[in-house]
Amino acid sequence: MLSARNPALHSPYQRTRVYRVDFSGATNAGNKIWIASGTIARNALKIEDCLQAKDLPSSTAERDQCLRSLRDFISTQKERAFGLDFPFGLPRKVVEANNWEEFVLSFCDYYTAPEQFRITCRTAARGLELKRATDIKAEAPWCAYNLRLYKQTYYGIRDVLAPLIREQLVCVLPMQNISANIPWLFEVCPASTVKKKLGIASSYKGGAKETYKEKYLVRERILRQMEEIGDLVIADSDLRSRILSDRHGDALDSVIAAFATFRALRNLSYSPVLRSDTYALEGYVYV
Repeated sequence: MLSARNPALHSPYQRTRVYRVDFSGATNAGNKIWIASGTIARNALKIEDCLQAKDLPSSTAERDQCLRSLRDFISTQKERAFGLDFPFGLPRKVVEANNWEEFVLSFCDYYTAPEQFRITCRTAARGLELKRATDIKAEAPWCAYNLRLYKQTYYGIRDVLAPLIREQLVCVLPMQNISANIPWLFEVCPASTVKKKLGIASSYKGGAKETYKEKYLVRERILRQMEEIGDLVIADSDLRSRILSDRHGDALDSVIAAFATFRALRNLSYSPVLRSDTYALEGYVYV
């Protein structure tokens, strides 16, 4: 039976501001990471800004500096909630640690480079791309060490989660007990939210010039549907236009995951925290 572990969960609205980080492990991560921010008011999330990580204080487009600035930013946002879209863990069959915190804190010692991380995982999985239990439940498109995702997983755990956990600057749900005076971190997956919660399977990212209008309309449909559900508000027309005009879909991804993070916060009031030995080790995707 899944059960809540902390009485603080009955009052998630102590988190009045939500940030969502559309993560990237690319060398120019500062250009690719988008951060949407919003305020919870009247049972809805009002999106107020959407910016690139290179625009954070002391940040640049270069990955190492960008991720340092992102860590610093997260650590200073007390009583806030963050949704990040990289895997927080690995399938049980490829993890040698006894628990999730041990896995995260030993990550950089065990995996010395992204390519070695991918090879080690594939070797442990006998060449298979194993998904976590939560990936299957959320219908996530790839496993944590898939060719398209492994760098996100590697740099997200090594350069964001591990330093923050080591210094006890955040708590990560549902693997850790809640603390009232530090940021809460949730793993999210925009693709899963769009598919499972909005019922939209059409592609909304990238593409050639001739498909720009088609994909713009899909992005518009996704945004409109989140607004119609009643959970999301974007009052600023310029901000709305900036989100929809990003043809790569990264700006919209940041908003989708802010939406998922808000829903995760809200649902903590009404249902038990999803908690099992499997989720406690592998992590959990909030959709």
